[in-house]
Amino acid sequence: MSAVSSRLPVFPWDKLEPYKKTALAHPDGIVDLSVGTPVDPVPALIQEALVAAADSPGYPTVWGTKELRDALTGWCERRLGAVGFAHENVLPVVGSKELVAWLPTQLGLGAGDVVAYPRLAYPTYEVGARLCGATPVVYDDPTSLDPAGLKLLWLNSPSNPTGEVLGKDELTRIVAWAREHGVLVFSDECYLELGWEADPVSVLHPDVCGGSYEGIVAVHSLSKRSNLAGYRAAFVAGDAAVLGELLQIRKHGGMMTAAPVQAATVAALGDDAHVAEQRERYAARRAALRAALEAHGFRVEHSEASLYLWATRDEPCWETVAYLAEKGVLVAPGDFYGEAGERFVRVAFTATDERVEAAVKRLG
Repeated sequence: MSAVSSRLPVFPWDKLEPYKKTALAHPDGIVDLSVGTPVDPVPALIQEALVAAADSPGYPTVWGTKELRDALTGWCERRLGAVGFAHENVLPVVGSKELVAWLPTQLGLGAGDVVAYPRLAYPTYEVGARLCGATPVVYDDPTSLDPAGLKLLWLNSPSNPTGEVLGKDELTRIVAWAREHGVLVFSDECYLELGWEADPVSVLHPDVCGGSYEGIVAVHSLSKRSNLAGYRAAFVAGDAAVLGELLQIRKHGGMMTAAPVQAATVAALGDDAHVAEQRERYAARRAALRAALEAHGFRVEHSEASLYLWATRDEPCWETVAYLAEKGVLVAPGDFYGEAGERFVRVAFTATDERVEAAVKRLG
C-alpha cells in the first residue's frame, strides 16, 4: 500500500514552529500575524440562527435547503452581479479548503492531466493536483500556458498571499481564452468582500462572462467576511453542468454542510451590516500595520485587497521571519506560497486591536 501523503509537499507550517517558540518568549507575548484566522466574535444574528437550528436530528442534504439555495443565488445576483441564477448554479461545500483540495479528484482528473494555478498561490491548489496524480503547473499569465492536457485553471483574485486583484478586462481576456481551448476555470474569490485600493470583480459578472456561466465556477467563503472559519461555510457558483456532476459525487461521498451551519449561512448572507462593521475593523488594523512596517523600512507590494500585507526588506524571507520573531511578531515566509515569494513575508492583519497595537509599538 503506497502512502498518498508521499505525493504531497511537506506541510509548510511545521517549519515555522521554531520561530513561533522565539516569538512566544517575548516578555509581552506573541503577536501572531502568520495565519489569516478571524479573531473577532461571530455576529449575534448568525449565532442566533445557528442555535435556533440546533435541534437538527436528521441528515442534512448535500445540496442544502431551499432557503440556503435561495440565499446563495440571491447573494450572487446582488453582490456579484450574476444574472438569471437558478438553484442549479449553486452548491454549498464544507469550507473552501476542502473544495480546493478534493476538486481535481472529484472532477476525475489524474495522471496526464494538468492543473494550473498562479506562481504565487495558496498551497492547496498544488495539493489538490497531487492528491489525484495530476500534474501541477504554475503560471504568470494563464493564457501563455499550453492548453493541451490543461483540465483545470485556478484563478485567485484577490490573491492569497499578495492581495493582488485581477481587473475586469484581464478576467474577461482569461475567460475567453479558457473557453476557446475548452479549459475549465475555477476562480477562488474568497476575499472579494475585502477590497481596499481596488474593487474586485467576480468571473460571474456579465461584463466578464458575457452572461453565460459555461466553463466557469466561482468559489466563495464566509470565513473571512463573517468570521465563520470555525463553521466551515462556503459554496461554489456558476456552470450548472459542472455543479450538477459535483453534486452527484458529493452525495455519494456524504459531503454535507451541517444543518445548523446552513441556517447560519442564510442569516449571514442576508445581512450586510456585520460585513461593513468587520471591514472597518480590518481597515484600521491594516492602516496601522502598513504604516508601522513602512516606517520600519519594509516595502509593501500589491496588497490592494485581502487580509494580508505582502512585505519585503529585500532579504531572504526566513531572515525576515527570524528578525520579526525576535520582536515577538510571527509572520508567514513568502516561500510558503512559491519560490517567487522567497524575499517576501505575508503579514495578516487578523489579530485583535490590542495585539496589532503591540506589533506597531515593537516596530516603532
